[in-house]
Amino acid sequence: MECVVQGIIETQHVEALEILLQGLCGVQRERLRVHELTLKSVPNLGVVSSEVRLLCDLDQQPEPTWTVKHVGGAMRGAGADQISVMVRTMIESKVSKNALRMFYSLGYKLDHELLKVGFAFHFQRNAHISVSVSSVNKMPKIHAIDEAVPVTPGMQIVVVTAPATPENYSEVAAAVSSFCEFLAPLVHLSKPFISTGVVPTAAAAAASLMSDGGGTTL
Repeated sequence: MECVVQGIIETQHVEALEILLQGLCGVQRERLRVHELTLKSVPNLGVVSSEVRLLCDLDQQPEPTWTVKHVGGAMRGAGADQISVMVRTMIESKVSKNALRMFYSLGYKLDHELLKVGFAFHFQRNAHISVSVSSVNKMPKIHAIDEAVPVTPGMQIVVVTAPATPENYSEVAAAVSSFCEFLAPLVHLSKPFISTGVVPTAAAAAASLMSDGGGTTL
């Protein structure tokens, strides 16, 4: 399982967000450049459709690595409504570069592909939390990574995730919610598919962080 929230930020404020994250996390940022392919099943694979994502880490050396990720349904009910993060099932595993060919042979079809470019922080704060900030780009033709263009020019997506289990998801959700409060001056974070827009006072908060230069201990 995983706990997840996401939001959007104007590109002009991303540098300030990076300064804030550096102070909060206490770890070095990692470059993010991921080629993401979303595959969907066809009727002959079963009545219930399924979706898998193949992720290729283009920055991994000496050779790009592939991961297959299956995101299941979100937890529902009164318990889910009372927490501010989405809790959903998720299975992830490393695969070989031949995975795409294998899924094609099983009958999956390419639905869409994206290129995500930005940076990420991975740290421990009552849970193992990951924060990614990236521009989302689409390809004009299949696999044309070098020709990718932004889906939403001037905007970047912020995603906060943390792995969880059926036994500890409430504690992990609380840790994620608590951490997100520190980012509130710059970005609204909410459950996926619930758009809250940009923070109207982000420009002032960003200007303050930039003038401080990230020197203040947070």
